[in-house]
Amino acid sequence: MARVPEPEETPDGPTYEGRLLDHPDEEVVDQGAAFDIRTLFSRRSVLGVVGAGIGTVALAACGMNSASGSDSSVTEIPDETAGPYPADGSNGPDILEQSGIVRSDIRSNIDGSETVEGVALTFTLKVTDMANDNKAFEGVAVYAWHCDAQGRYSMYSEGVEDATWLRGVQVADEKGEVTFTSVFPACYTGRWTHIHFEIYPDVDSITDADNAIATSQMALPEDACNAVFELSVYDGSAENLSNVSLDDDNVFGDDGGEHQMATISGDTDKGYVASLDVPVDTGTEPTGGAEPGGGGGEGGEPPEGGAPPEGGTPAEGGAASAEK
Repeated sequence: MARVPEPEETPDGPTYEGRLLDHPDEEVVDQGAAFDIRTLFSRRSVLGVVGAGIGTVALAACGMNSASGSDSSVTEIPDETAGPYPADGSNGPDILEQSGIVRSDIRSNIDGSETVEGVALTFTLKVTDMANDNKAFEGVAVYAWHCDAQGRYSMYSEGVEDATWLRGVQVADEKGEVTFTSVFPACYTGRWTHIHFEIYPDVDSITDADNAIATSQMALPEDACNAVFELSVYDGSAENLSNVSLDDDNVFGDDGGEHQMATISGDTDKGYVASLDVPVDTGTEPTGGAEPGGGGGEGGEPPEGGAPPEGGTPAEGGAASAEK
C-alpha cells in the first residue's frame, strides 16, 4: 500500500512540498482537484514523463478552449429561426426603426396605449460572452417579442397590424442582464409556448437584422403553462399544448429544449418570474434569423398552416401559425 504523504508543520499552517494545504484538517490526498493540479505542475519528474499531457489536463480543468478563447464547459445558445413575425425589417414590418422601442415594459403599444391582457410575466435573459471567459456581455442589445394570450402577434395578425405591443429592446447591464415586464404568451397550434429574442452588438446596430449576433427562443415550463392556460383569457391554449411536446416541437425538438428552457417561479395570481442563461459565442457564424425557414413573405403575410388557439375567430385570434 502506498504511504500517505505527511504534511510539514509551519508557522503558517501545514504544508506539502512547500504549499499550504487547502483543507488543513484533511489528509494530503484529500485536498481536492485544485491542490492536486498545483502539485502536478510543481513536480519536474511528473512533467518530464507526461509533458504536454499535463498542460492539456490543466486546460480542461480551466474549461477553456485555447484556440478560440471560448469557455468549452458552456454550451452556446442554439441558433433558431426568428419565425414569420420578427418585425425586424427582414420580412416587411420593422419596429426597430421606431422611437420608443428601447423599453422594459412591453405590455402596451410603444405610445402607451392598448395594454394587453394576460398573466403577468417578468423575464430576464442573462447574456454571457463565451469568447471572453463567459463573462457578462455588458452593452449588447436584446430585442424580445412574443404572441399575446390569444396567440396573436402585433404588426402581423389580422386586426392588430397597427399594434406594437409585446415587442421591446433592452441593453444588457454590467451583469449581462436584460429584464422585460410582459404577459405569459399563449400556446398556438404546432408550437410549444415560447419567447423570441435577437441579440445585437449594441443598441446602434438594431436597425439592421443582419447585425444580429444570435437569434434564439426561450421555452416556458410545462407546469406553469398548464396553470396559466386554465384561465379563460387563454382559451384554446391548453388543448394546443396537449397536442405538442418539446421533443416534437420544430424548434426545441433538437434537444427537447435542454438549453432553452427557462427557470420560473410564481403563480397565476401574483404572476411569474422567469430567467434564462444565454451564452453567445461571437467566434461562430450566426445561423439563425428569419432567412432559414422564417418565412413570412413580402409585407409580412403569415405562411400557410396552423391556426390561432381554439375559441378565437380569425378576426380576434389572428393568424398565428405553426412556425419553424
